[in-house]
Amino acid sequence: MTGPPAGRPVRIPPLPAELRSARQQEVVDDLVVGPTVNIYATLVRHPELAAAMVNLGRHLRDGVIPDRDREILILRTGWNCGSGYEMAQHRRVAVAIGMTADDLGRIRAGPDAPGWDPFEAVLCRAADELHRDHTLSDETWAALAARYAEQQLIHATMLVGYYHLVSFVLNALGVPLEDGAVPFPTA
Repeated sequence: MTGPPAGRPVRIPPLPAELRSARQQEVVDDLVVGPTVNIYATLVRHPELAAAMVNLGRHLRDGVIPDRDREILILRTGWNCGSGYEMAQHRRVAVAIGMTADDLGRIRAGPDAPGWDPFEAVLCRAADELHRDHTLSDETWAALAARYAEQQLIHATMLVGYYHLVSFVLNALGVPLEDGAVPFPTA
């Protein structure tokens, strides 16, 4: 895994507010709290799909699994997919919930990095296996099942799949980072 490549071209630019239809603006207003971020301003070019996609994402971030676990899964998935935008956005979330620069370094290094809590290494390994193998090994499944209830197992697996979707879309469309966004450290 090499992390996010720099300099992707913007293929579909964010739609400025003055060019949005009433329906597009309604969707943006529902999706965004605070200033519009580029992912929503880009996806709103397809308003119904944007609303459906983001509502699924809200559901997956609803607290069924602990915040730190969620961010490990999301960040490692973003790293595996090379999605600089996703990683920059979730770097903010990770820092806000108390993750450190050492934690972010372990995200880059992977499940065998020194310093992981054993279950956090399992989460990182789960993200890697789902990315690489499109399933989980029996060993990783058993380690997750030792801590997570059935709904959490479904949730964690769907979370990784959803952030693959998000990363693929961000990468393919070339959604640009917002001015002032802090990129995820790559070294």
